Amino acid sequence: MKTAITELLKIKYPILQGGMAWVATARLAAAVSNAGGLGIIGAGNATADWVRSEIQKVKKLTDKPFGVNVMLLSPHVEEVMEVIIEERVPVITTGAGNPGKYIKRLKENNIKVIPVVASVALAKRLERTGVDALIAEGHESGGHIGELTTMALVPQVVDNVSIPVIAAGGIADGRGMAAALALGAEAVQIGTRFLCAEETEIHPAVKEAVIKAGDRDTVITGASTGHPVRVIKNKLARRFLELEEQRTPPEELEKLGAGSLRRCMQEGDIEEGSLMAGQIAGLIKEIKPAGIIVEEIVQEAKEIIKKIARGIDE
Repeated sequence: MKTAITELLKIKYPILQGGMAWVATARLAAAVSNAGGLGIIGAGNATADWVRSEIQKVKKLTDKPFGVNVMLLSPHVEEVMEVIIEERVPVITTGAGNPGKYIKRLKENNIKVIPVVASVALAKRLERTGVDALIAEGHESGGHIGELTTMALVPQVVDNVSIPVIAAGGIADGRGMAAALALGAEAVQIGTRFLCAEETEIHPAVKEAVIKAGDRDTVITGASTGHPVRVIKNKLARRFLELEEQRTPPEELEKLGAGSLRRCMQEGDIEEGSLMAGQIAGLIKEIKPAGIIVEEIVQEAKEIIKKIARGIDE
C-alpha cells in the first residue's frame, strides 16, 4: 500500500500507532514498526531520561523507522526535544500546541514533524511553519479531542493544505482505513485498537474494560476547562460531570484529574483513573499481537477497496 506517507516515512503500510501517554512504550512501538507501520513512543509528561531510555530500547528491538509523540504542554518539553534531536529520532508527532519554535532544528537533523490538528485553520497555520504532514484527528478519538468528527474534518483539511494528511479518530479496522483513504487521507493513525495489543504494557484491567465497552460507553469530561477529554464512563468520569454541572472552577477540576491517567493505565484503577479510549472501543473484542492487528487492518482495507472497484467496473 504505497501512499505519500509510506514514501515520506519509509514504512511499508500507511498506519501510525497513536502516541498514547502511559500506554505507548518501546515494546509496542517496536512491534508496530516491525509489522510495517510507524510505532510511536508516547512522551506525555515523562522526563527526558525516560524518553531517552525508551528510544534506546526501540533501537534494540527494531531497525525500522519509529517516532515519538511530544505533548507540547509537558513541563519537560525542552529537554525531551533535545533528547529527540540527540538520538536522531526519525519522526515526531506533536499535540497540545504549536511546534513552530522547534521545527528549524528538527528539520536540520532530518526529523519529520507531524502535528495533530482539529481544525482547518490550525492545519493551514501549521503548514506554513514547514511541517511535513498533518494528523487530522476527529471528535471520536480517545483522550483530548476537538469538535469536528473525522468524517467532516479529514476532507476539509485535505482540501485546504498541500501536504499529506493522516486521518485519526474512530478507526480500528480495515473498513475505517478504507474510508479514511477515500476521504483523501494518505494514512491512518490508530490508538484505541492498540490498547488491546499483546505488547501494550498497561494493566490487564484496562484491556478488559475496553473489550467490555459498548458503542455508547464513552463520555466527554473537562469541556468546561477548555480541554475536553473522551473516556470510558467510570466513577471518576461521573464525578467530573457532576462537578461540571455545578460549575466547579476549572482549576479544581484539573486537580481532580491530576495523575489519573497513570493511575488507570499503569496501576489498573479503572474506576478512579482516567480511562481514555475512543468511541470505537465498542468494536474491539479481543487481545492480539500488534503485528496481527496491523496485517488484518491492511488486508481488510485492500479487500474492501478491491470490492468497491469491482462493483464500479461492473
